[in-house]
Parts: sequence; structure tokens; C-alpha cells
Amino acid sequence: MSVGYAVVDVETTGLFAGRWHNRIAEVAVVHVGRDGNVTGEWSTLVNPERDLGPQHIHGIRAGDVLTAPRFADIAGDLAPLLAGRVVVAHNLGFDLRFLRYEFERLGFSVPLDVEFGLCTMAMSERYLAGSSRSLSACCAAAGVRQGTAHSALHDARAAAGLLGCFVRVAGQPEPWDALFGGGLLWPGIPPGCGRTRRRGTIDAQPTSFLSRLVDRLPRIPDMPHADEYLAVLDQALLDRHLSISEQDALLELAESLKLSFDAAMALHRRYLVALAQVAWADGLVTDGERLDLVRVAELLGLSADDVTVALDAGRNHQEAPRLGQFRLRRGDTVAFTGQLSGSREEWERQALAIGLVVTPGGVTRRTRLLVAADPDSLSGKADKARRYGIPIVTEEAFAGLLERMDD
Repeated sequence: MSVGYAVVDVETTGLFAGRWHNRIAEVAVVHVGRDGNVTGEWSTLVNPERDLGPQHIHGIRAGDVLTAPRFADIAGDLAPLLAGRVVVAHNLGFDLRFLRYEFERLGFSVPLDVEFGLCTMAMSERYLAGSSRSLSACCAAAGVRQGTAHSALHDARAAAGLLGCFVRVAGQPEPWDALFGGGLLWPGIPPGCGRTRRRGTIDAQPTSFLSRLVDRLPRIPDMPHADEYLAVLDQALLDRHLSISEQDALLELAESLKLSFDAAMALHRRYLVALAQVAWADGLVTDGERLDLVRVAELLGLSADDVTVALDAGRNHQEAPRLGQFRLRRGDTVAFTGQLSGSREEWERQALAIGLVVTPGGVTRRTRLLVAADPDSLSGKADKARRYGIPIVTEEAFAGLLERMDD
């Protein structure tokens, strides 16, 4: 006999399970007793092993899921949380389709079907007369706190709150009491990894990168291979964003070149001086150029004082590395990946109009640049770009590069 309810919510890379390789990117389960009270909860981000899709809706960054468990890793942890309980969700069919699809990809046929569960969206028609069907509207009508929309745990908590209201209004025995009578048979699924990853567990970029430099680089006095490190740093900062993937690449390079922490920080300051020299090239540093230097300094763990020193050194033409000043040229090949905030068709039209070549398919060694919704994208194109050493930039950075196009 069922011991209660399992209220679930999933955030996904798209709307259709099994189509266009859509996957679960976050899953949450809230346990609710027969009396409508919450008894426990569990949630984790999930590495979907592909691009994250509508990030503007679910707010999950690729950097958040790079080290999150895959569904295969947590299937054995999730199954016991669902087995023996009546599964509940707001728009139950949507969540169950994705959960079934993920289990079936691993070869497990699980008894997740709307016939054996409860949908708080459908129940609201009876218990919340006149309410809209959206989760937020139902919560407002029932006086249930929702929290952050499109967070799996917050949405599962909200649906659990609705369920509690409906249980108390319906009374005992519940009109759906028959759902508790049958013991649905779940397949034997091996234990999961026991690991979860929650949102917001990654530090802010400057602290994260600097602390990782401190942790991984020894303190030795020499500074070999400076140019090689600076060249990769210049490419990584092309869009003034250090993605988790770019941080990893810089750390691995610094280790392989046997750079010390002090040497790496000295190179960061030299790089800042080089940027300052570029800013002084026309005899004037604009507010925008100064803000750019401040942003780069923050990313590299440098201070406002370092910016001032760099500007003084740049004006006096003190020694600094030559920057490649990455520019796109007519005939260069570019590619796009992920669900961009702007229309991909419009980006492609602009690129073609200015003389660039757009590849509708994958990334090749001839691709000069990949434009991504998220520079940490897990898409196949992004993975190939990293292996080929092709820069991955945001839409904003791409727009800037188009303005600075060379003939």
C-alpha cells in the first residue's frame, strides 16, 4: 500500500521528450503524507549531455551542470523516491513523459502513467474554481507560496502545497483513494551515485578562477612559456567572459607549462597593461574602455589599483605582450549553437550580409568562431570547437566583432 505522494517537477532542454534529443536538466521530488503534510524532499541538477535549450526560461547555466550527475548516475536514487507512492505533478503528463523517456533510455520500463497519478493542474478545476491553470495562478488562488518559478525544487514545493490544500478540502477518504490500493511493480535498478548538485553552488567567476589558481599552481620563481599562456588567455577573454570550460583550459595549460601562481598573476597584470596600451592608442581612454579594463581585472582576480597601474604603464608604453586583437574577416566561417536570445535567422542574415560564411551543419577545423547562447554549452558543436581550439563567444561579443570587421 502506498505510504503517500511523490510530487515531482522537471526542467528540460525542450518541450517534447524524445524529440530533438530533449533531456531532463533538473529534477525534484517532494514527499507528502496522506494528511497533506510535506515529509521530505530531494533535488538535483542533471547533466543533459547536450545543449540546455531555453535557458532564459529555466535559468540553468551550462557551467552549473558540467559536473552535475547524468540521469544514468541518479536513476537508482530517483526510483526509490517514486516507487510505492502516488506520483503527482502540475501538468503530470509532461513530467511523466520525460521521466519515462529517461528511464527507457537506460533500458528500464517504469510504471509512470497519468492513470496512476494526480495532476494538480487538473485538480484545480474542481478545488480552485475560476483559477487559471498555470502553477503561479493556482498558487495565488490557494494562498500557496511558489518561490522561484522554473526551479524544479521550488515548483515541486509549490505543487506539494497545492496538493496539501486539495487533500484537506477533499477530506477522508479522498475521492482518489483507489490509487493507493495497487502496488505498481518497479524494475530492479542498480543503486545510483548518491550525489546531487543544486543550483547556485558555483562561486562567482573571479573568486572561482582565482581560488582555483591558488589551489592548483605551485609557488615557484620562474616564468616559462609566458607568450603561450597569454595567447590562450587573450582568446578566452574575447567575449569578456571566462566560462568554466575556459577556466579549466587555462588551469590545465598553466599546470602543463609549470607556471607558478605568482607567475600567472604577473602575466594577468602584463595582459592588463597590453589592453591599456590598446586603449591609449588614440591618445584617449574612454569610459567604456576603462570599464572594459575593470571587467577584465575582475575576471582575472586583479584589483582597481591594478587597473590604475596598467593605465599608467600603458600610457608610458611600458613593456607588455602584443595582443592579437582577434578580428573577423570577410570569408571567415562562423557557426551558431544553442537557443539564442535573438533570432538565429537574423544573426545568420547579418553574418552573410557582411561577408561571413555560415555553416548550417557542424563545426569543422575551418570554422573561425562559434556563437553560443552559453559559452559553456554542452552541445556537440561546442565540444568540437573546444577540441579544435575555436573561440566560443556570446551573442553580445559577436555583435561587437561584427562592428570591428576587417576587410
